[in-house]
Amino acid sequence: MIHKNWWKYLGVVILLYVLTVGMLVPLKPGISDIDPSSVRTGETVTFKVWGYNSKFAQAQQPTRAWLKLDDERALSAERVVVKSDTMLEVEFRIPPYLPVSQKVQDFSLILDNDVDGPSVLPSAVFITQDSVDAARGEQVWVNNPVQDLSNVSGMTFPFRNILGETIRNTYFHVALWLAMFTIFIAGVFQSVQYLRLRTPSRDHWAVSYTTIGVLLGILGVVTGAIWAKNTWGAFWSWDVKQNTTAIALLIYLAFFVLRASFEDPEQKARVSAVYNIFAFAALVPLIYVIPRLTDSLHPGAGGNITFGSQDLDNTMRMVFYPAVIGWTLIGVWMATLLYRVKRIQEKLWDVY
Repeated sequence: MIHKNWWKYLGVVILLYVLTVGMLVPLKPGISDIDPSSVRTGETVTFKVWGYNSKFAQAQQPTRAWLKLDDERALSAERVVVKSDTMLEVEFRIPPYLPVSQKVQDFSLILDNDVDGPSVLPSAVFITQDSVDAARGEQVWVNNPVQDLSNVSGMTFPFRNILGETIRNTYFHVALWLAMFTIFIAGVFQSVQYLRLRTPSRDHWAVSYTTIGVLLGILGVVTGAIWAKNTWGAFWSWDVKQNTTAIALLIYLAFFVLRASFEDPEQKARVSAVYNIFAFAALVPLIYVIPRLTDSLHPGAGGNITFGSQDLDNTMRMVFYPAVIGWTLIGVWMATLLYRVKRIQEKLWDVY
């Protein structure tokens, strides 16, 4: 029995692993806030910096800080004062001119010590130039490039200032959507096979897979709404990808309304098989094409890049990919149970 159903137990074990590791592994130390976030050239500014999961006071070597302009140019802090494990005061001398041609330039803040390792806050400080003179900016610029960063070992997930702890939702929201897509592929395959072979079992499989695919899609919407509330400030922001995924699920929900409108089993199976193919054909552009053509808050859509090394690093991949496999296996298991229920119902109808 165990030998036959090994993949079901594997799915359960994988999801237990995802829940345990995904929720218990800590995030890397990071920078949660800086004040002020806007200054002018020619000033000496003391910034208050707040860390996340940081241990500034426990560092054996002094914490270093830079305001990074690009890969080659950065300003080094004049003074770093540790106030606590999670707070620093960092002083920078801003030159009177910057080696750039724009009026306002953003700088990333980088901190480094031997306990926390390097931490980055992108676009942490915006510096406004009183006068724009890139050539003079090159002359007065005292360059202290970011180098010799500490290498701290240990299993941690990346810290992202906007996401914070909600980055763990990647193992649920994103993994559920990928599992949903896989289940829908299985459903549309069974619909195509029904149109070829006209066997009732193929129709039962198509309905079972499509039902579970919709369930995973609804769970994906719910987890996405919770994530949106924590990162964008509202459960539903009318983002283009939110709208198109809602439309895609409504199209799939209409699949069940369509089936209920036919009494003849063969006609019901034939029409719903054709509709299922149409629904999947609509799913791909609605979820993966249209959002990429317009501006969107979602990663991977419009000008917003998808998950990269800062969001989905090697540590997160150790949990994310198993999560996709685990949710898919559980989805197939549920579809199998639903298929068996439909076969039992069919046999009962034949008897009575």
